[in-house]
Amino acid sequence: MTRLAVILMLALVGPIVRADQVQVAVAANFTVPATKIAEEFHKDTGHSAQLVFGATGKFYAQIKNGAPFEVLLSADQQTPARLAREGDAVEGSLMTYAIGKLVLWSPRPGLVDGQGAILKSAGVSHVAYCNPALAPYGAAAVQTMKSLGVFDALQSRLVQGENIAQAYQFVATGNAEIGFVALSQVYRDGRISEGSAWVVPANLYSPIRQDAVILSKGRDHPAAMAFVGYLGSDKARAIIRSFGYDLSL
Repeated sequence: MTRLAVILMLALVGPIVRADQVQVAVAANFTVPATKIAEEFHKDTGHSAQLVFGATGKFYAQIKNGAPFEVLLSADQQTPARLAREGDAVEGSLMTYAIGKLVLWSPRPGLVDGQGAILKSAGVSHVAYCNPALAPYGAAAVQTMKSLGVFDALQSRLVQGENIAQAYQFVATGNAEIGFVALSQVYRDGRISEGSAWVVPANLYSPIRQDAVILSKGRDHPAAMAFVGYLGSDKARAIIRSFGYDLSL
């Protein structure tokens, strides 16, 4: 039986006799789903998850410098795999927990059209996105703009956030009229929760496959193994899907 199979089995057993806490680094796009999953995880297992949110690239640097994280929920596949290769994560614990989607969004109804043509409008002064060197959603935004042939023309109007949460805040607070954010940030109950949006076609950017991994500090820690396993449970999968993610497990 593979290590990942054992991890998944741990998530399906009853409440753990000795509850413990696991330290989890979570990609910013997954903030709300992770919070809800952590609540259900605590109810079902007795373990608790202490979540820290941020950019995947920054988490990599922090982990390499000894940060106390035991699990990483990354916004990409490359970072967990790299950590495993470098001996900072448990190789057999890698799993794809979600496939993210990029959206061009504005809190103003009717501003963003269904084809993204607003990107070519001279009436838009600021377009937010996140740092492509640190956040996969930023890289996807750059790929999209290049695919549409508007990246060079938008250079003077681009506003870059450190992570996807900051990019969202730029748009939500009006510091940018529109911005590239994660669908999960604006998607509730099967629809865009407010404003106007264009869900970017998947063929315009590389797939955002988001992987989880147990880090070296979580090796053989029951709470860390249980949390990663819990991501594959029916309850967690339903939460993930409700925020507009696709699943690949």
